[in-house]
Amino acid sequence: MTRFVVALVLALPAATWAAEPAALAKARALYNAGSYDAAIDAASTARRDPTAVDAAALVLARAHLERFRVAGAAEDLAAARMTLSGVRSAALSPRDQVDLLIGLGQTLYLSDSFGAAADVFDTALGRAAMLNARDRGKLLDWWATALDRQALARPSDRRAPVFSRIVGRMEEEVRSEPGSAIANYWLVVGIRGTGDLDRAWDAAVAGWVRASTGTETADLRTELDRVVTEALIPERSRTRPAREQADAAAAMRTEWDGVKNAWK
Repeated sequence: MTRFVVALVLALPAATWAAEPAALAKARALYNAGSYDAAIDAASTARRDPTAVDAAALVLARAHLERFRVAGAAEDLAAARMTLSGVRSAALSPRDQVDLLIGLGQTLYLSDSFGAAADVFDTALGRAAMLNARDRGKLLDWWATALDRQALARPSDRRAPVFSRIVGRMEEEVRSEPGSAIANYWLVVGIRGTGDLDRAWDAAVAGWVRASTGTETADLRTELDRVVTEALIPERSRTRPAREQADAAAAMRTEWDGVKNAWK
């Protein structure tokens, strides 16, 4: 999982929050604040209200998922799975329906069912208009990370088609949001995964330059620098004859430093 993957907030429009039972609104606020133990308690209370049963169950399950991510207790993952399986999507608001899909995808991911998780995240991305830009980006990262994990679980000669899925979507994302840290990072990783190291290098240089047009310039450049120095340079140099590899690696490091110095 990349450094970009974090929890998505359980958000609703302010007017909707105002109409919710107080216990449910409290549970959402506690979840969004990262107070997962308290969110579980509040959501359990909110489930007693017949008008909030399913929405509260969603908050409860998502809080169990986040607590599992923090502490790794198997009972939290099991509780999340059981609770999500009982949520009635039709009883949820449209935004909560997206959050339900995200929770289902996260449960699959955290159960190591990476390909299935990616497919569920893809379904959620089809409704991403319900999300703000930041949360859509987080969901996109979950999707790409799931595919990355799926690919790496395969023999090396069967990985390229999975990485090609990442490339295709990230190319579209970069066209619409050139400075996206998530799209630029995963574009490089995806292209590298297909085996086209020269194109991955070009994508890294382009991503470094495009980074200045986004809001996460430093984070993106840190990740690109790591991929280039730890993966692309060694791998590209190994495509040369053995006697040329050290010089090739040194030349690529010099070239990459030149890019970074020219585009600060």
